[in-house]
Amino acid sequence: MRVNRVARTFRNSVMVCCVLLTLLLISACSGSQDSVFDTESPVETTDSVSRVPWDYRVVEGTVGDLIGSDMTVLPDNELLPNDGNYATGDKIWTLQFMDAELVTDADKRNEIRLSSWTAIKSYGDQKTAAADLTNLKVSITTDVDLVGVYKTKLKDKTRNFAVIQLPSGNRIKQPIDDKRYTALEKQKTVSVVLEEVHDFADYDSAYAKFRGWAN
Repeated sequence: MRVNRVARTFRNSVMVCCVLLTLLLISACSGSQDSVFDTESPVETTDSVSRVPWDYRVVEGTVGDLIGSDMTVLPDNELLPNDGNYATGDKIWTLQFMDAELVTDADKRNEIRLSSWTAIKSYGDQKTAAADLTNLKVSITTDVDLVGVYKTKLKDKTRNFAVIQLPSGNRIKQPIDDKRYTALEKQKTVSVVLEEVHDFADYDSAYAKFRGWAN
């Protein structure tokens, strides 16, 4: 019996030592930056992400099923409140909205991820829908900062580009011809046409998109 007790004690001691050794090894691995136990990324990102209103459109549709105080709109079968008390089969127009996720890197270059179109309001006539669309997408002419112009060459072909900074702070590049390249080469600002797309739920929130050169 004494031999058995000694054997059990020995085995228990060995098991405890193995457990302690395993814990020490895990602890050592966790302190290593390359360890699989390290859950924190060693690389810091300077990218910023923002969501902005991107576009609107007016689409003709037909009222489908009526579901309580809501209705489906064909052909996409979208569900909207039946604010106009429409009947099944009525022709209507819907205002559809698209937003965008802008990922901006440290050099202020953008990656744009567009959402799908979503219907947000219905109209009984096209004229009223078009009036709302005009208020949500406003064209303006203004001066913006010109970051610079540059040329690229591939074999025998040369291309010119201008880099401008939008009021949002984002930078975009646009292809230009030789004449505009010469005109902009020493300029600090440039006159452009922008389209301000306003947020339907918060009109003071808007995103300006480049729509062309003003001259």
